[in-house]
Amino acid sequence: MIGHDAIQGRLYLAGPMTGHPGHNVQAFHAAAARLRAAGWDVVNPAENFGGRTDLPRAHYMRTDVAALVRCEAIALLPGWQGSRGAKVEYLLACELALKILDAATLGPCVDPPTASVRLGEA
Repeated sequence: MIGHDAIQGRLYLAGPMTGHPGHNVQAFHAAAARLRAAGWDVVNPAENFGGRTDLPRAHYMRTDVAALVRCEAIALLPGWQGSRGAKVEYLLACELALKILDAATLGPCVDPPTASVRLGEA
């Protein structure tokens, strides 16, 4: 991980948005505040696009993936396993050997699922 005096590194915050009240923005903002207080330079996707939620899904994913690849860590919000986007972000983070954190505890993600790709499934 790239070290800084006060900053632990750049961290991407991932979790469920689609189908949650207010797109789960409050949970994203609360986690981002805790992570910043702990010294992380946080990339919070809920801060992008001026709060717009009407753009095509692919537009959000392209922006999010571009940000994720510039990070040293990913923090996963509760319920991330049920989110298509967060699962893709988790899989990519595993492939990039990023540090995987639990956004609720700010500690290492305990027993994260094994990352896998299943091509050809609906």
